[in-house]
Amino acid sequence: MRAMRTWDIFCNVVDNYGDIGIAWRLARGLVREHGLRVRLWVDDLRAFQRIWPAVDADADRQTCEGVTVCAWRTQFVATEPAQVVVEAFGCALPESYLNAMSEQSPPPVWINLEYLSAEPWVAEHHGLPSPHPRLPLTKYFFFPGYTPDTGGLLVEADLAGQRAAFVHGGTPALWRELGLGVPRADELRVSLFAYENPALPGLLDAWAADPRPVTCLVSEGRVIPQLAAWLSVPGLQAGDMHQRGALRLHILPFLDQDRYDHLLWACGLNFVRGEDSCVRAQWAARPLVWQAYPQADEAHWDKTNALLGRYTEGLASQAARAVSGMWRHWNGMPEANDMAACWSAWRVQQAVIEAHAVGWCDRLSLAGPLTGKLVDFVEIKLK
Repeated sequence: MRAMRTWDIFCNVVDNYGDIGIAWRLARGLVREHGLRVRLWVDDLRAFQRIWPAVDADADRQTCEGVTVCAWRTQFVATEPAQVVVEAFGCALPESYLNAMSEQSPPPVWINLEYLSAEPWVAEHHGLPSPHPRLPLTKYFFFPGYTPDTGGLLVEADLAGQRAAFVHGGTPALWRELGLGVPRADELRVSLFAYENPALPGLLDAWAADPRPVTCLVSEGRVIPQLAAWLSVPGLQAGDMHQRGALRLHILPFLDQDRYDHLLWACGLNFVRGEDSCVRAQWAARPLVWQAYPQADEAHWDKTNALLGRYTEGLASQAARAVSGMWRHWNGMPEANDMAACWSAWRVQQAVIEAHAVGWCDRLSLAGPLTGKLVDFVEIKLK
C-alpha cells in the first residue's frame, strides 16, 4: 500500500483562469482519488475565488475540498517542502523554497506540469529530466497529451457518470436557474467563452441570419465589449438579453467550475478557449469550436491544427471540412470561406458532428487520466 505522500502545487495566475483551473482540478483529484495531502500555493486568490467561490481571498491558509490552500506571497514564509513539488506551467518557485528542497534527503520529486498540446513532439519530451544548474535537484517535464505515451488528460474518475445523470435529469433545472425556458425543438443553444476575436462579429451575423433560432449564452468576460459594440449598446451585464434576427444573446454571471461543466453538458455547441475549458468541452461529448491562446508569429496555429487533425480523425470528409473551417476561421487562419459560409457548412453537417463528439469523448480515455499517471510517475521516482 502506498504511503500518504505530501504534495505542494504552485500556481502563478497570469491573466486568465485556465492555470488556476487546472491546478485546482489536479489538487482536488490528488486528494479525492488518491488520498494524498496537498497544499496548493496560489499567488492570486481573488482569481481563484472567481472559479471556486468558497475560497477566502484574504486568508493566508484555508482548507477547501480537503486541499490546504495557501497564499503565495512575495515574501515567502519559510516552509518545509513536500515530498512532491509541482510547478504549474513553469512558474518559478520561490528561491528560499528551492534552497530548502536541496537540503532534503532524499530531495523532493520536482515536476514541471506543462501545457497540453496534441503536437507529435509531446510524447518525445514527456518525462525528460532537467538538472538544476546550481542545486542538487532534478526537474521532470510532465506533458499532458492525447496518447498513452504522454501524461494523459485531467478527468475525474466519476465524470462520465456525473454528466450522464445531469443530462438525463438536471438540464431543466439549469435552464430555470439561468432564467431560460426549455429549448424549442429546432433551437440551438451555444455557450461562448472566448478571447477578443475579430471573427466574432461575422459569427454573430451568421447566427442572426440563421433560419433556425440560436441562443448564445455568454458568461461575463473579455468578449462583452465586443458584444456590446455589435449590438450598439453602451454596455452589457449579467441578466441582459438581446434579440437580433434568429439570435438571442443572454449574458450570464461568471460561472464557477461545476456550473460551467453543467453549461457545457446542456448546450448543443460550445465555443471554448485556452486549455481548461477546451478539455472540459471535449469531455462534455458535445460539438466544440476551440480558440487557442494567441501567440506571437501565429505559433498557436500549429497547436490548433494538431488538435484539429486528431479531433477530425474518422469524421466523414464533408463534416471534417465543416469543423476545420469553423476552427480555422475562429483562430484567424487563412480560410477560403467567410464566416457565413463556414457556419452554413457546419449547420448542414451538424447531426454528423454531434455523433462524432460522443465518440470522440469515448476515445479520449485511451490517453489515460493525468492525475493517476502523475502519481504513478512520482511513485517510481520515490522508490
